[in-house]
Amino acid sequence: MSATALITGASSGIGEAFARKLAAKGHPLILVARSKAKLDELANELSRTYAIEVDVIAIDLTSANASAEVFKQTEQLGRHVGLLINNAGFGLSGEFLAHSTDKYQQQITLNIAAVVDLTHFYLPAMVQKGEGAIINVASLLAFFPFPYCSVYSATKAFVLSFTESLWEEYRHKGIQLLALCPGPTDTKFFDTAKEVETKSKRTPEQVVETALKALGKRSSFVLDGGNNAFTALLARILPRQTILKMFGASIRKSMQHKSS
Repeated sequence: MSATALITGASSGIGEAFARKLAAKGHPLILVARSKAKLDELANELSRTYAIEVDVIAIDLTSANASAEVFKQTEQLGRHVGLLINNAGFGLSGEFLAHSTDKYQQQITLNIAAVVDLTHFYLPAMVQKGEGAIINVASLLAFFPFPYCSVYSATKAFVLSFTESLWEEYRHKGIQLLALCPGPTDTKFFDTAKEVETKSKRTPEQVVETALKALGKRSSFVLDGGNNAFTALLARILPRQTILKMFGASIRKSMQHKSS
């Protein structure tokens, strides 16, 4: 029987694409996001189409003790999570002072704290069984500092480093860990990060396909798309200040164009 997959941020974008792909492969699902209506609609569709068990947990992962509540509810359901997909996150763009400290704290809580907490809750049972997998959604921006997306790129650098460290710690115990690093993707991400939006985007389905292929190869991280992989490589070759100046100039030009 296929492992139960818990997916955060499952109501749209990459999370929804994961849900659809895994449902088609016969995985029972636990869908987590803020919007109960969207989750219920998706759950009803997938359970009916693929004859799988789909549970819904509607919760804001930036709220206090949210990750603990998710774990408590899955325990009450009696579900063993064999595949954890920490996908929920959001980005903010523009100058650093354009957003409040409260908004940045929400971003750090969702992009970092929820990933650490949920991993800590679900990893022990995987280790006990000697099998399991965790996919943490990082970003292309995890590979370099990115002006006008400063906090977001820093949170994703954390996710990449955290995941790769755990990959080495737990691969000997039968656990697969993968940092999924998409570039620009056609999701709602740019609703809150308009300044860094680009016309060239990958689809959520392409990102998910890349992730599942890499998971099968037991990779520690994967970049989605050839152009994004080249950009990440470039960032490792060029001096960091050169990269900063190059991206900074590009974003400023884009911001000026959008405001004119």
